[in-house]
Amino acid sequence: MTSIGTIIKEIIIPHRKGNIRLNPEFVVLDDAHIQGFLLGTDYQGIYGIDIYNSKNRHITIGTNKEKKFSLDIYQISAQGPLEELISEFREGTFSTTLTCKQKLSLMKILRKNRPAFSIGEEQLGNIRGHDIELYLDVERPYQHILRRPPYPEFLETRKEIEKHINELLDMDFIRKIGHNEIVKITTPVLITWNDGKCRLCGDFIALNNSTKAERYPIPRIPHALDKLEKAKYITKMDCMKGFHQNGVKPNSIKLLRIICHMGIYEYTRISFGIKNASDHFQRMMDTIFQEEILEGWMVLYIDDIIIYAETWEDHVQYIDKVLSKCTPINLKISPKKCNFGQKELLALGHKVSGLSLAIDQNKVAEVLKNPVPRNIREMKSFLGFASYQRNHIKPFSHIISSLYKLCSKYVVYKVTKERRDAYERIKYELTTAPVLIFPDFELPFKLYIDAACSQGLGAALHKRQIVDCEPREGVICYISRKLKDSEARYGATQTELLCLVWALEKLHYYL
Repeated sequence: MTSIGTIIKEIIIPHRKGNIRLNPEFVVLDDAHIQGFLLGTDYQGIYGIDIYNSKNRHITIGTNKEKKFSLDIYQISAQGPLEELISEFREGTFSTTLTCKQKLSLMKILRKNRPAFSIGEEQLGNIRGHDIELYLDVERPYQHILRRPPYPEFLETRKEIEKHINELLDMDFIRKIGHNEIVKITTPVLITWNDGKCRLCGDFIALNNSTKAERYPIPRIPHALDKLEKAKYITKMDCMKGFHQNGVKPNSIKLLRIICHMGIYEYTRISFGIKNASDHFQRMMDTIFQEEILEGWMVLYIDDIIIYAETWEDHVQYIDKVLSKCTPINLKISPKKCNFGQKELLALGHKVSGLSLAIDQNKVAEVLKNPVPRNIREMKSFLGFASYQRNHIKPFSHIISSLYKLCSKYVVYKVTKERRDAYERIKYELTTAPVLIFPDFELPFKLYIDAACSQGLGAALHKRQIVDCEPREGVICYISRKLKDSEARYGATQTELLCLVWALEKLHYYL
């Protein structure tokens, strides 16, 4: 084979930690006998190749017109089996570490269970046999507060309300009330904005205050994610607009009537913001997937589904089993929010793998951009986010106590230097928080306690693990709380004993 020239072209390989730039050298051979080769569309454009009409066209090598060759089509290959399957689920995210064989086995399962997904213009599911029923704890005639007029709206808001109402009508999520129907409860609607996007919400505060609570336990996220220990493959799926897939029983539809400048409408599906919606959905999912939960390879948190396994064969089998249960009851999964076969992924506000649990730094970055909260509402929002990650912060209660005092109705909202320093300290702790490890109940734990007479109680649960062939201790979680007024008068010995008893009670799940 004789070389007639070379082509040097910069190639940029995208990567989440920074693009990789390469300058490979391609050698053009004069007498090579090659059955076929792959030519990308970028090179076709650069060198003027018309792949469908290439007769009498010549492609030069560099700027030397003497070095040229012509191109004719021998065969146009059909779309491969893997590409054909992936095209339907292109909105989903697939692990880049999967082999072609693994991807093909996964795509066959997804194609087999295609009715379980809401793809393209398909309507949302209407889950069979699990309609919600609401009960009021007030007697008729209903209080005046349950029958409210529409809110006044700006012109832009009116247009958005009309747009959302028409969309809900097209999807059969709401029905317009006739002029001769008796209306006893109406809830005004409003538009909420977030990052330039708007959402239609009903102001269901009055209705929720008059609704009997449905008590069903929602899983504790740290305990739920602990189950992912040693997982080699993790898949996360999300129910498409979960609550909207739940129907409402006929005797409860009349309670979900909304009012705006366009008239009165009633929801035929569960609306966001309704009391008991989360409890009902969690109970429904636990009932449907009871067997899978007991087998220990599935985590459910309201409308989030997490499937994990140590082997790929088991993982694909588990995905098939879950999807095959979704189709008969008409539960639809959102392909856009699916993440298949990952070693680590973002789930329930954390970065999860089979080895560790870390804070989602994307969420932290959003908090870091915000200035010091200007009012109680903004402060409560910040404290809620920080408290969600308190297991990662060692001195949490001590740092944040001054900020909690600001939220009291008996305190004037004023950000002092002490409170500003506490706010900045919490932000620093969030960005430098340690990665937590999962508990291994076959190995002993180590419990460290710290009782500072003036600051509060604190404890840390550790576990010994092997890293790079060396034994090291890793943190499972931190806990802390303030001292009560009566406890603040304890002596040093009593405070230490109090801290030990409190830590053992708080961490009894592990110990």
